[in-house]
Amino acid sequence: MAIKVYLEDVLKQRNMTSKELCAKVGITEANLSILRSGKAKGIRFSTVNRICFFLDCDVGDILKFDGNLEEEDHEA
Repeated sequence: MAIKVYLEDVLKQRNMTSKELCAKVGITEANLSILRSGKAKGIRFSTVNRICFFLDCDVGDILKFDGNLEEEDHEA
């Protein structure tokens, strides 16, 4: 994937568990797990805003572009 997720690293730096973040942000542990694993296809800006607020970080701390263009699969 062209966008890499570094949420796990930021959680560790902040000494916060994913369960604590879920409670603060208002998302399920399953959805946060999908995001942390890098398998999410998208995320709402409002969710990113809340994650960054509660982790006291910038978007670039948790999401980074790897320099590659990801081609989407298109079904015929």
